[in-house]
Amino acid sequence: MARARWAENLVANLYAREGHEIVARNWHCRDGELDIVAVMRRPQPIIVVVEVRARASSNFGAPFESVTRSKQTKLRLAIRKFLQTHPEIQGVVRFDVASVLGVKIEVLHGAF
Repeated sequence: MARARWAENLVANLYAREGHEIVARNWHCRDGELDIVAVMRRPQPIIVVVEVRARASSNFGAPFESVTRSKQTKLRLAIRKFLQTHPEIQGVVRFDVASVLGVKIEVLHGAF
């Protein structure tokens, strides 16, 4: 749990440094959880849903591989609920996956 929280903090800080506004962290609903929801307002609003995957090593597979179709479906349902409860947040939705392997961060933009 501590590793996951640490990795989410690293990734949130990365997005904030790139100019994104972090609007939610660890948002829960019945359909799932959103690790990070960020908004980039320029040039047009983009809502970025970031799924963070942390591993100490790749012995049990790459972090990107762990975002299954089932997980993708849950993320899509969760962002739909999130946006229903936050009508002030508008824009195109993009799903990113951030891999934290050891201390190395790699982000796959528009992962699905």
